[in-house]
Amino acid sequence: MAILRCENLTKIYGEGENLVKALDGVSLSIEKGEFVSVTGPSGSGKSTLLHILGGVDKATSGKVIINDTDISALDEDKLAVFRRRQIGIVYQFYNLMPVLNIDENIALPHLLDGRPLDMERLDKTIEFLGLSDRRNNLPNQLSGGQQQRVSIGRALYSRPAILLADEPTGNLDSKNGEQIIELLMESNRSQKQTFILITHDESLALLADRMICMEDGRIVRDERIRKFGGVSDEK
Repeated sequence: MAILRCENLTKIYGEGENLVKALDGVSLSIEKGEFVSVTGPSGSGKSTLLHILGGVDKATSGKVIINDTDISALDEDKLAVFRRRQIGIVYQFYNLMPVLNIDENIALPHLLDGRPLDMERLDKTIEFLGLSDRRNNLPNQLSGGQQQRVSIGRALYSRPAILLADEPTGNLDSKNGEQIIELLMESNRSQKQTFILITHDESLALLADRMICMEDGRIVRDERIRKFGGVSDEK
Protein backbone atom coordinates (compact mmCIF):
# COMPACT_ATOMS: atom_id res chain seq x y z
CA MET A 1 0.00 0.00 0.00
CA ALA A 2 1.40 3.39 -1.01
CA ILE A 3 1.90 5.68 1.96
CA LEU A 4 3.29 8.50 -0.19
CA ARG A 5 2.59 9.58 -3.75
CA CYS A 6 3.70 12.63 -5.61
CA GLU A 7 2.31 13.57 -8.98
CA ASN A 8 4.08 15.71 -11.58
CA LEU A 9 5.94 17.91 -9.10
CA THR A 10 7.62 20.99 -10.48
CA LYS A 11 9.55 23.62 -8.57
CA ILE A 12 10.65 26.82 -10.29
CA TYR A 13 12.82 29.55 -8.79
CA GLY A 14 13.28 32.96 -10.36
CA GLU A 15 12.09 34.10 -13.77
CA GLY A 16 13.34 35.06 -17.18
CA GLU A 17 17.07 34.50 -17.61
CA ASN A 18 17.34 33.65 -13.91
CA LEU A 19 14.69 30.91 -14.02
CA VAL A 20 15.77 27.60 -12.48
CA LYS A 21 13.63 24.48 -12.70
CA ALA A 22 14.70 22.56 -9.59
CA LEU A 23 12.08 19.84 -10.13
CA ASP A 24 10.75 18.95 -13.56
CA GLY A 25 7.66 16.72 -13.48
CA VAL A 26 8.63 14.29 -10.71
CA SER A 27 6.16 11.48 -9.96
CA LEU A 28 6.72 8.54 -7.63
CA SER A 29 5.00 6.19 -5.20
CA ILE A 30 6.49 4.77 -1.99
CA GLU A 31 5.12 1.85 0.00
CA LYS A 32 4.55 1.78 3.74
CA GLY A 33 7.71 0.54 5.50
CA GLU A 34 9.91 0.91 2.43
CA PHE A 35 13.50 2.21 2.70
CA VAL A 36 14.20 4.40 -0.33
CA SER A 37 17.38 6.32 -1.11
CA VAL A 38 17.46 9.32 -3.42
CA THR A 39 20.84 10.16 -4.89
CA GLY A 40 22.33 12.37 -7.57
CA PRO A 41 24.90 15.12 -8.07
CA SER A 42 24.72 18.50 -6.38
CA GLY A 43 21.92 20.54 -7.92
CA SER A 44 20.00 17.48 -9.13
CA GLY A 45 16.91 18.42 -7.10
CA LYS A 46 17.08 15.73 -4.42
CA SER A 47 17.01 18.09 -1.42
CA THR A 48 14.29 20.19 -3.05
CA LEU A 49 12.26 17.01 -3.44
CA LEU A 50 12.74 16.13 0.24
CA HIS A 51 11.67 19.59 1.40
CA ILE A 52 8.48 19.39 -0.67
CA LEU A 53 7.72 15.83 0.46
CA GLY A 54 8.25 16.99 4.04
CA GLY A 55 5.94 19.98 3.70
CA VAL A 56 8.79 22.40 4.39
CA ASP A 57 8.50 23.93 0.91
CA LYS A 58 5.68 24.20 -1.61
CA ALA A 59 5.83 22.90 -5.17
CA THR A 60 5.12 25.29 -8.01
CA SER A 61 2.71 22.66 -9.33
CA GLY A 62 1.81 19.04 -8.65
CA LYS A 63 0.58 17.10 -5.63
CA VAL A 64 2.05 15.34 -2.59
CA ILE A 65 -0.29 12.80 -0.97
CA ILE A 66 0.65 11.22 2.37
CA ASN A 67 -1.74 8.78 4.05
CA ASP A 68 -4.49 9.90 1.66
CA THR A 69 -4.01 13.56 2.60
CA ASP A 70 -3.05 15.99 -0.15
CA ILE A 71 -0.62 18.14 1.81
CA SER A 72 -0.28 20.48 -1.16
CA ALA A 73 -3.85 21.65 -0.47
CA LEU A 74 -3.39 22.33 3.27
CA ASP A 75 -3.09 25.87 4.61
CA GLU A 76 0.01 26.73 6.66
CA ASP A 77 -1.56 26.02 10.07
CA LYS A 78 -2.97 22.62 9.07
CA LEU A 79 0.26 21.74 7.28
CA ALA A 80 2.31 22.55 10.40
CA VAL A 81 0.13 20.22 12.50
CA PHE A 82 0.28 17.46 9.88
CA ARG A 83 4.06 17.78 9.62
CA ARG A 84 4.56 17.52 13.39
CA ARG A 85 2.36 14.41 13.59
CA GLN A 86 3.10 12.53 10.37
CA ILE A 87 6.58 13.54 9.15
CA GLY A 88 9.96 13.30 10.86
CA ILE A 89 12.92 15.13 9.29
CA VAL A 90 16.62 14.70 10.06
CA TYR A 91 18.95 17.29 8.55
CA GLN A 92 22.71 17.41 8.03
CA PHE A 93 22.82 20.16 10.66
CA TYR A 94 21.33 19.10 13.97
CA ASN A 95 19.13 22.20 14.63
CA LEU A 96 18.96 21.55 18.36
CA MET A 97 17.91 24.20 20.86
CA PRO A 98 21.13 25.09 22.74
CA VAL A 99 19.40 25.84 26.07
CA LEU A 100 17.44 22.55 26.19
CA ASN A 101 18.72 19.17 27.35
CA ILE A 102 18.28 15.90 25.46
CA ASP A 103 14.83 15.14 26.90
CA GLU A 104 13.58 18.64 26.13
CA ASN A 105 14.98 18.76 22.59
CA ILE A 106 13.41 15.42 21.70
CA ALA A 107 10.02 16.27 23.19
CA LEU A 108 9.82 19.90 22.00
CA PRO A 109 7.85 19.40 18.72
CA HIS A 110 5.44 17.08 20.53
CA LEU A 111 4.84 19.64 23.28
CA LEU A 112 4.46 22.45 20.72
CA ASP A 113 1.68 20.35 19.23
CA GLY A 114 -0.17 20.59 22.56
CA ARG A 115 0.01 16.88 23.32
CA PRO A 116 0.93 15.45 26.74
CA LEU A 117 4.37 13.94 27.18
CA ASP A 118 4.52 10.14 27.20
CA MET A 119 7.45 9.46 29.52
CA GLU A 120 7.53 5.73 28.79
CA ARG A 121 7.87 6.42 25.08
CA LEU A 122 10.50 9.09 25.76
CA ASP A 123 12.47 6.64 27.93
CA LYS A 124 12.35 3.99 25.20
CA THR A 125 13.37 6.48 22.51
CA ILE A 126 16.39 7.67 24.49
CA GLU A 127 17.35 4.08 25.30
CA PHE A 128 17.10 3.21 21.59
CA LEU A 129 19.44 6.14 20.85
CA GLY A 130 21.98 4.92 23.42
CA LEU A 131 21.82 8.22 25.33
CA SER A 132 20.29 7.17 28.65
CA ASP A 133 23.35 8.41 30.59
CA ARG A 134 23.30 11.84 28.89
CA ARG A 135 19.71 12.94 29.32
CA ASN A 136 20.50 16.15 31.20
CA ASN A 137 23.26 17.24 28.84
CA LEU A 138 22.95 20.33 26.67
CA PRO A 139 23.90 20.09 22.97
CA ASN A 140 27.30 21.74 23.52
CA GLN A 141 28.14 18.91 25.95
CA LEU A 142 27.61 16.27 23.26
CA SER A 143 29.71 15.02 20.35
CA GLY A 144 28.52 15.52 16.77
CA GLY A 145 27.32 11.92 16.60
CA GLN A 146 25.40 12.27 19.86
CA GLN A 147 23.79 15.52 18.68
CA GLN A 148 22.65 13.79 15.50
CA ARG A 149 21.18 10.97 17.61
CA VAL A 150 19.14 13.59 19.49
CA SER A 151 18.00 15.00 16.15
CA ILE A 152 16.89 11.50 15.13
CA GLY A 153 15.10 11.03 18.45
CA ARG A 154 13.22 14.28 17.92
CA ALA A 155 12.09 12.99 14.53
CA LEU A 156 11.12 9.55 15.86
CA TYR A 157 9.41 10.41 19.14
CA SER A 158 6.04 11.33 17.63
CA ARG A 159 6.06 8.06 15.62
CA PRO A 160 5.69 9.76 12.24
CA ALA A 161 4.39 7.89 9.22
CA ILE A 162 7.44 8.92 7.21
CA LEU A 163 11.03 9.66 8.21
CA LEU A 164 13.05 11.87 5.85
CA ALA A 165 16.82 12.25 6.22
CA ASP A 166 18.78 14.85 4.23
CA GLU A 167 22.50 13.97 4.14
CA PRO A 168 22.33 12.98 7.84
CA THR A 169 26.00 11.88 7.95
CA GLY A 170 27.38 14.94 6.13
CA ASN A 171 28.94 16.50 9.25
CA LEU A 172 30.17 13.25 10.81
CA ASP A 173 33.27 11.09 10.52
CA SER A 174 32.89 7.69 8.88
CA LYS A 175 32.46 5.75 12.15
CA ASN A 176 29.74 8.03 13.50
CA GLY A 177 28.15 8.19 10.06
CA GLU A 178 27.87 4.40 9.91
CA GLN A 179 26.30 4.32 13.38
CA ILE A 180 23.72 6.94 12.41
CA ILE A 181 22.72 5.05 9.26
CA GLU A 182 22.48 1.80 11.26
CA LEU A 183 20.23 3.57 13.77
CA LEU A 184 17.93 4.86 11.03
CA MET A 185 17.82 1.45 9.36
CA GLU A 186 16.99 -0.24 12.67
CA SER A 187 14.05 2.15 13.13
CA ASN A 188 12.92 1.28 9.59
CA ARG A 189 13.08 -2.45 10.34
CA SER A 190 11.73 -2.56 13.89
CA GLN A 191 8.97 0.04 13.52
CA LYS A 192 8.20 -0.68 9.83
CA GLN A 193 8.68 3.03 9.36
CA THR A 194 8.90 4.44 5.85
CA PHE A 195 12.39 5.90 5.45
CA ILE A 196 13.61 8.17 2.64
CA LEU A 197 17.33 8.96 2.63
CA ILE A 198 18.76 11.79 0.56
CA THR A 199 22.48 11.25 -0.08
CA HIS A 200 25.21 11.88 -2.63
CA ASP A 201 27.05 8.82 -1.29
CA GLU A 202 26.22 5.84 -3.52
CA SER A 203 27.55 3.34 -0.93
CA LEU A 204 24.85 4.58 1.49
CA ALA A 205 22.23 4.70 -1.25
CA LEU A 206 22.87 1.03 -2.01
CA LEU A 207 21.84 0.05 1.53
CA ALA A 208 18.22 0.86 0.68
CA ASP A 209 15.48 -1.42 -0.62
CA ARG A 210 15.19 0.88 -3.60
CA MET A 211 17.39 3.60 -5.10
CA ILE A 212 16.14 6.60 -7.05
CA CYS A 213 18.67 8.62 -9.03
CA MET A 214 18.03 12.23 -10.03
CA GLU A 215 19.59 14.57 -12.58
CA ASP A 216 18.49 18.07 -13.57
CA GLY A 217 15.31 17.87 -11.50
CA ARG A 218 14.15 14.57 -12.99
CA ILE A 219 14.15 10.94 -11.94
CA VAL A 220 16.50 9.19 -14.36
CA ARG A 221 16.60 5.79 -12.64
CA ASP A 222 14.35 3.99 -10.16
CA GLU A 223 15.97 0.69 -9.21
CA ARG A 224 14.81 -2.10 -6.89
CA ILE A 225 17.87 -3.25 -4.93
CA ARG A 226 16.15 -5.71 -2.59
CA LYS A 227 12.78 -7.36 -2.54
CA PHE A 228 10.56 -5.37 -0.26
CA GLY A 229 11.06 -6.68 3.26
CA GLY A 230 14.84 -6.74 3.03
CA VAL A 231 15.41 -9.90 0.98
CA SER A 232 17.99 -9.31 -1.73
CA ASP A 233 17.15 -9.86 -5.38
CA GLU A 234 20.64 -11.23 -5.82
CA LYS A 235 21.07 -15.01 -5.74
